[in-house]
Amino acid sequence: MYFAALLARTEDGWEASDTELDDVETLSDLAELAREASPDDDTVLVLIEQEDSWFGVVRIDGEEDPRIFVSDAAAAARSSYGEILLTDELLGRDPGDDDDLDALDLDGTEDGENEDDDEGEDQGAVSTVNGSAEAVPHGPVGDAGILDDLGVGEKELRSLSSDAVTEIAEALGASEVLETVR
Repeated sequence: MYFAALLARTEDGWEASDTELDDVETLSDLAELAREASPDDDTVLVLIEQEDSWFGVVRIDGEEDPRIFVSDAAAAARSSYGEILLTDELLGRDPGDDDDLDALDLDGTEDGENEDDDEGEDQGAVSTVNGSAEAVPHGPVGDAGILDDLGVGEKELRSLSSDAVTEIAEALGASEVLETVR
């Protein structure tokens, strides 16, 4: 089960609106949707949460590039909404790497054979992200300092788990407005 909401910071405090992500296919689409929520170029946060699995925060400040934090990239990669956030830049890849056949690891294990167990088990999940099969790290990715100036520090953000969106809203003083759209 997913929950997505926009929190727009205005002169009067935070305004919340639920958002439908079915028509959002790219990060640019999501940024456009967020900018429409704040005609005055105020800060807008897009909060996305998949129950007990992962959460993501996208911050839009006017016309600046979106800043992103995802709590668990491997879990988000298995989600259509998560794939929107997991850009090549966020994952540290050069755009277009997926088109290079030389980058493929064709070592004989592609048909389901197991590699040696001593090579390490936590190398990341292989998921299809942005149309390509790539290793996606387990754990958080992105800008963990995304909410520092709003009262949610990097350490606190990384430690959030099951009800992260509510906890973020509480820290921002926006829990009441968020509950109106939940």
